[in-house]
Amino acid sequence: MREFSTPLTIEIPSTGNLTDAVVTNARDHADAVVFSRPSPEGGGWSDVTAAEFLAEVQSVAKGLMAAGIEAGDRVALVSKTRYEWTLMDYAIWFAGAVTVPVYETSSAEQVGWILQDAAAKAVIVEGPGHLARVREARQAGSLDDLNHVWSLTDNAVAVLGKLGQDITDEALEARRTATTPLDLATLIYTSGTTGRPKGCMLTHGNFMFELGVAVDELDALFVEGASTLLFLPLAHVFARIIQVGAVQARVRLGHSSDIKNLLGDLEVFKPTFILAVPRVFEKVFNTASQRAAADGKGRIFDRAAETAIAWSRALDKGRVPIRTKAQHALFSRLVYGKLLDALGGKCQYAVSGGAPLGERLGHFYRGIGLTVLEGYGLTETTAAVTVNLPDAQKIGTVGRPLPGTTVRVADDGELMFKGGQVFAGYWENEAATAEALERDGWFHTGDVGEVDDEGFVRITGRKKEILVTAGGKNVAPAVLEDRLRAHALVDQCMVVGDGQPFIAALVTLDRESLPAWAESHGKDGSVEDLASDPDLRVEIEAAVEDANKAVSKAEAIRKFAILTDQWTEEGGQLTPSLKLKRNVVMREFREDVEALYLT
Repeated sequence: MREFSTPLTIEIPSTGNLTDAVVTNARDHADAVVFSRPSPEGGGWSDVTAAEFLAEVQSVAKGLMAAGIEAGDRVALVSKTRYEWTLMDYAIWFAGAVTVPVYETSSAEQVGWILQDAAAKAVIVEGPGHLARVREARQAGSLDDLNHVWSLTDNAVAVLGKLGQDITDEALEARRTATTPLDLATLIYTSGTTGRPKGCMLTHGNFMFELGVAVDELDALFVEGASTLLFLPLAHVFARIIQVGAVQARVRLGHSSDIKNLLGDLEVFKPTFILAVPRVFEKVFNTASQRAAADGKGRIFDRAAETAIAWSRALDKGRVPIRTKAQHALFSRLVYGKLLDALGGKCQYAVSGGAPLGERLGHFYRGIGLTVLEGYGLTETTAAVTVNLPDAQKIGTVGRPLPGTTVRVADDGELMFKGGQVFAGYWENEAATAEALERDGWFHTGDVGEVDDEGFVRITGRKKEILVTAGGKNVAPAVLEDRLRAHALVDQCMVVGDGQPFIAALVTLDRESLPAWAESHGKDGSVEDLASDPDLRVEIEAAVEDANKAVSKAEAIRKFAILTDQWTEEGGQLTPSLKLKRNVVMREFREDVEALYLT
């Protein structure tokens, strides 16, 4: 059993709660711009000062109190990422209540389960579609505790503001300040790759610990004049912790709710850092590569990419060869600058989490001038427990434990963590809590990994996803899947082989990259036609061979099938955080898997 601890270097508050930062900002920095929101007229952004944000939060919080929301009551939020999401989150906390985020893509059945399990007293939805799902859930199940449903598109902010006009400032302040670090801040329901989602109980103290150490360690990001644009779902703890961290550090925060407008929003907003999941970084790279190929500049882009990677790798060795340095300078003018301009031109850092990024992409982005700080955490750990830092980075790892955090590698390879950010347990589920959380505070992540002598953590797979071949070889599919998914033509893939004589894979095609590939190769036809094209199979075969370089011969993919289907969140094969629901895919594509082993 191996352990590594990072000592706590700052003092964590033992009193107060997450709303204190909003009050302090308004008192000491009233005119500081803390948010930028899309202008009602369109075509730009309107600034929101610290004083204005406090006034809006107080107004909505008073409305919640007037509606009968008591301290500790659960209030659900179902909306895309937008300014009002953050406003409502803080208003709920000001009223002493608990926020229950729900992914805005959730079905009526999923919404109903969460509202019922959390015994939510009220729900705030974004628009008509979400409203319809709540009504359907109400008709289908027992939601006796649900007293109020407000809609943002039906002026929920103004409605609540008017409702709370008779609540005094003193009454609101008494409610706000009664909350302690031990009180529940939010119930975040896990994505549920298997079974019903479980509500993770995160306290104000969990957030205060996480933010205290993370903001201090990532001080290069949270500097004066910093800004970030959120586009990941705020129902996910990853985006949520950045939201709260931005408020605490007075980082100008914006929201982008539609991925179709993201590039335009980035160009205008000009963030100094962003956060994303690896799939976003893969898409950016693959799109740039495809566009370069379509413009007849594919070879230049490939050379530029290889130079960026070589330059970054050389940095780790402490010496960049003169030739690499000269080529890097050339491509910085010709290629890299244009890629960075697509992020707004001021972005220096990105934070990546949710899944392994992979060494190649990590080196590529650092090589073009964007340092991607890969971290690791779960909902149960209030986001990050480990992270790479600007001055302590090892690409290919998820960094070292944050201060005050200890990592342990159990005898079976499972990673366990202990620290002030570890959750209080699962809501109304003692059995699940006892299975994941030991009495002395150790949390079982379910992930398998290793820790090197310097404390850097490397994730090698999921404990429950380990495949055991008929020959008894243990295989972690994530290593192969992450590498295979990095290819431009691959959208999703799943490695199979549990109980089988060898490892194989199912592959789905990227619908955005496929047309450009087809045009450049003089092909036409439907996805079904292209999926059986010999030249395309050669491309995927090359991607499989590249992925196999990361594993031993016994672990390598020997056969694969190219599917014409898409695996999506809407289709039920992916979670809202884009994790693969392996059990669903196995059930729906069992015949395709069986066919791999028939011949």
